[in-house]
Amino acid sequence: MLGKVSKGEYGYISYRKKLALLITIISLAITVGIYLTGIIMYKSPKSAFSIIAALGCLPTGWCAVNLIMFIRAKACSPDDHKRIENCRGGLLIRYDHVITSYDKNYYVNASTVLDKNICCYSADEDIDVSDCEAHIKKMMAQGGYSSYSIKIFTDIDKFCDRLIQLDKLRSDKSIDPLAIEDAWIPGTAQTPASILLSISL
Repeated sequence: MLGKVSKGEYGYISYRKKLALLITIISLAITVGIYLTGIIMYKSPKSAFSIIAALGCLPTGWCAVNLIMFIRAKACSPDDHKRIENCRGGLLIRYDHVITSYDKNYYVNASTVLDKNICCYSADEDIDVSDCEAHIKKMMAQGGYSSYSIKIFTDIDKFCDRLIQLDKLRSDKSIDPLAIEDAWIPGTAQTPASILLSISL
């Protein structure tokens, strides 16, 4: 039995990978089982069971595509997670984003939102930082948040340094990260942090 890991929690990609594999196997087994049942009962592949099995290939294929996407996804490593947790202070950190756009996916290992700052970390060597920042900025603007500073770090040391700075800002201003998470503007029920999750797989 898989222990559920919610979107934004550390280990989410690993959890979804295992869940997608399990669902794909079950879906495939059911589809093949229906097809074989038709052959055994009617001694021929030309039956209603074959049609049902063919229709069953659609959700099975969708599950397989979902599995492939999560297999390709790059999760936050245990070492990076440990370092981030050691310097996060009182900040609210979200992990394992697979941020989707029309053209590509961006693998963001961790993020935090504080005041007007959105700070992310990606260990993906192939990530187009400026493109990802522009995409996040666009999505935030569509959610009503157009004045946020968005920065993606590819260096874990620099990301941790920024977390320490933001935590100091939080402490100096007595900002509650959970209050930021709960706050929303008229016309939308989404916070900046929840927008990041909503544009992720």
